Amino acid sequence: MNENPVRDFSVLLSPTPRGARLARLLATEQLRAWGLPLAPAQHVVAELANNASTHGRVPGRNFRLRLVAVGGTLRIEVTDTRGDRLPRLRATGLTDEAGRGLALVAALADRWGVARDLPPRKTVWAELALPARDAPGPGGSGSGPARAPYELPTGEKAPHQTPPFPPAGQTHSRE
Repeated sequence: MNENPVRDFSVLLSPTPRGARLARLLATEQLRAWGLPLAPAQHVVAELANNASTHGRVPGRNFRLRLVAVGGTLRIEVTDTRGDRLPRLRATGLTDEAGRGLALVAALADRWGVARDLPPRKTVWAELALPARDAPGPGGSGSGPARAPYELPTGEKAPHQTPPFPPAGQTHSRE
């Protein structure tokens, strides 16, 4: 029996505000089905999906949301068809109405980055370390009730395991 099952969920969504909301709702339900904590993953999904529907929008082309849980890591990927527009962190002022999404992702995720894909696509990804009790374990899908909210780790961080898919391109880390 596999002691580290890989769980994989993927869906194509329209690059609209409705598609971004649906990404967050579907991710929330999938995390519940897997028995994984909802926060901060649902916030990361919301920001990445909103960016894909706002900045990665190309009429007639969908964006993809993918969740992969393996070992003690949840990887969130959002792929859009605007590979020519790579996201970047930027400084924002107190009165700015936009521009804080990637700063939030960077604050909530253990690692995040951008991978160039086959043209014209790019994938923005974020990885969250799962608490030991929530990591997918042996013998089951882990379905059950939603767990307590995820709390950001404090102090020293343990080394990360190898990501499910090696990131291509620029990566960012809070370590």
